[in-house]
Amino acid sequence: MQQFETLTSRVIPLPRDDVDTDQIIPARYLKVTDKAGLAEGLFSSWRYLPDGSPDPDFTLNNPLVAEARILLAGDNFGCGSSREHAPWALIGWGIQAVISTSFADIFRNNAMKNGLLPVVVPLEIQKRLFDLCRNDPTLQVTIDLVSQTLQLPDGSTVSFSIDPFNKTCLLEGLDPMQYILRHTPDIEAYEQARGILS
Repeated sequence: MQQFETLTSRVIPLPRDDVDTDQIIPARYLKVTDKAGLAEGLFSSWRYLPDGSPDPDFTLNNPLVAEARILLAGDNFGCGSSREHAPWALIGWGIQAVISTSFADIFRNNAMKNGLLPVVVPLEIQKRLFDLCRNDPTLQVTIDLVSQTLQLPDGSTVSFSIDPFNKTCLLEGLDPMQYILRHTPDIEAYEQARGILS
């Protein structure tokens, strides 16, 4: 899993509330068991016209955000069914963080387990960012996980919360299993001391 410390990037605005996991990655892409190729399916119902060509009006098809790594989403992002493919598709496209006023719990947990940082901000900050994106599509913000702050273009910062375990895993680039395996000697010593290991 990729480490996450500080990220400065342009912002991809997606001003839609209640974007569910089937809209993030439609069910027809769920046949795979690995992450390869899932970026192609990201928001595919919105990204492509009926003839298969890219929809020039959809935000991900804007050349100005081609290298952007931060998605600015509407409220309740990632609702719907549980599918780990949703954060896989976002990460596969290159997105490393999503800013919203709220996330569905299952999506939030799946995101952090795979190295995608969900950043919750107040409604007024979300609206301000959408307004700024409309005026300047090259807008950049900085997310600092160490200080748990989002720095806006004017230099002001907004704090966000994250639990210590997920923060540690993201900063060190560890998924939960890697984190546990890192403590194998301590686990084995504990088991030996209690006669669990023969």
